Amino acid sequence: MSRALEVFCLPLLFLTVALLGGVRVDARILFVPPPLSTLVLAIVLMAALVRCGALAPERLIHSGRPPLAIASGVIVLLTTFAAAVQAFNVVIPESGLPRVVVTVFLFLLVLNTIAASSDRTHVLRSTAVIVGSTFVLKFIVLAALSDTEGGWLKRALLASLEGVTLGTLTQPRVAPVTGYLAFVARRLQPSGCRSPKGVALRRAGRPHRSRTRRASRASAWVTFG
Repeated sequence: MSRALEVFCLPLLFLTVALLGGVRVDARILFVPPPLSTLVLAIVLMAALVRCGALAPERLIHSGRPPLAIASGVIVLLTTFAAAVQAFNVVIPESGLPRVVVTVFLFLLVLNTIAASSDRTHVLRSTAVIVGSTFVLKFIVLAALSDTEGGWLKRALLASLEGVTLGTLTQPRVAPVTGYLAFVARRLQPSGCRSPKGVALRRAGRPHRSRTRRASRASAWVTFG
């Protein structure tokens, strides 16, 4: 991985994702801090990524690197974690029963991903499906149910949810641009996984463990592609 990529590009990319993940636009622009549940989800996801080799902290922080390089690696890891937290924050519903159900749903599925496979491709694809489905639920399904003006999608959903109290499902209304910002944040995330393979460890004299380790991405979160 080039020095410019590690020092500038990846931290800026993940900080952008973290910023967009907290933005909510309505009558004014708000920045919503992440709830505690998203911190827990991000920790579990980071553990899954380390286990499958998508995230390799030992390539970013080890005794063979200069102090400034270690500091740069720490920044990459911290911004990766911040992006993971805000990526969950942006797809979890804002309130009510959907918020509880989706949070539990995400936690169980990420745990299942850890238990089911240690293959990097499988883990990344699985997480992409999980987060993508919650994005659709929040910004399409629940947004349609919360729309006071209504539309064909709301009518179709109301017909399928006959007998369900909508007060438990509706969410605070936000401007449509919020959904677009969330979509941009989702699409930026895979760029962190497309960095050149590996950190420059040969120059530090540290042997590579295996071909799998050599192919591990240095920064890596991310799962949303």
